[in-house]
Amino acid sequence: MARSPIDRQPTILDYASPTQFKFTILQLPKVEFFTTSANVPSLALGDALFPTPFTDIPIAGDKITFDSFTIGFIVDEYLENFITLQNWMRGLGFPSSRSQFSSFRDTQSIENLGNPSRPTAPTDRVGAARADRNLYADATITILSNKNNPIIEVRFTDMFPVSLSGLDYTQDATDTNYLTCSASFRYTKYEIISISSGVESTET
Repeated sequence: MARSPIDRQPTILDYASPTQFKFTILQLPKVEFFTTSANVPSLALGDALFPTPFTDIPIAGDKITFDSFTIGFIVDEYLENFITLQNWMRGLGFPSSRSQFSSFRDTQSIENLGNPSRPTAPTDRVGAARADRNLYADATITILSNKNNPIIEVRFTDMFPVSLSGLDYTQDATDTNYLTCSASFRYTKYEIISISSGVESTET
């Protein structure tokens, strides 16, 4: 028996708003507070071509590539959020001395072994020693409904920064335009979790 077209109509007719979100990352509380934009990254599934005497046939690949995660944030007056992000990158890249790496890992990182939300296995990142757990941080974008209720969480695993934009000062500005920055991160994976009624949870 054919189904009626009415049975195929959606039951939720509200549109997604680009302003209804909250960004959370333990490692960067002041960046988190001033965040003004964030993206759910794109992903791509590679493909392969199966050769034939005629047209080559595309075949689905077996490995997903995640795009970078990017945020924009307002810089506070004392540049604290800008500096904390720089310190994270300097700890990973140690441009001046090797001690910058160990200092960040052991003393500056908020994502430390005392965080009860982290796993306790000796190695909880592929190929990473337990001590290096502090170099990465988990993050979450909480998507809100039009009534500001949390409905979706996008959970990122093992995130670390790869780029941070600079600060442009000028005396030519006629209006007060506060300084903003953008930062890009890489991560192991992300999951989209439904925390209210609606679409079932998906892992990517």
